[in-house]
Amino acid sequence: MSRHKTGDRFDDDDYPAYTMGRAADMIGSTPAFLRALGDAKLIEPLRSEGGHRRYSRYQLRIASRARELVDEGTPIEAACKIIILEDQLEEALRINEELRSADSSEEA
Repeated sequence: MSRHKTGDRFDDDDYPAYTMGRAADMIGSTPAFLRALGDAKLIEPLRSEGGHRRYSRYQLRIASRARELVDEGTPIEAACKIIILEDQLEEALRINEELRSADSSEEA
């Protein structure tokens, strides 16, 4: 593997770099909390060749948001739904902005 490709992984938010224990430690939770997020289909960790769960930085940001909601008293199932809806809204706003930009450039 070339040095360039290895370096790209450090910048790749989707690269599954973190073990379950490290991921749980990073977001201040337990492995059971991460498993619950997987059971709720909020995040789906990749598996190493040995079958161990591996998490990306992107997944850890989502898990951290879930942790915040749960710490505020939101049930985990509701927290997962909230995060999914927040993600859908963000995507819809992004698409809307792209369409507005395209309309503006066509009118000019």
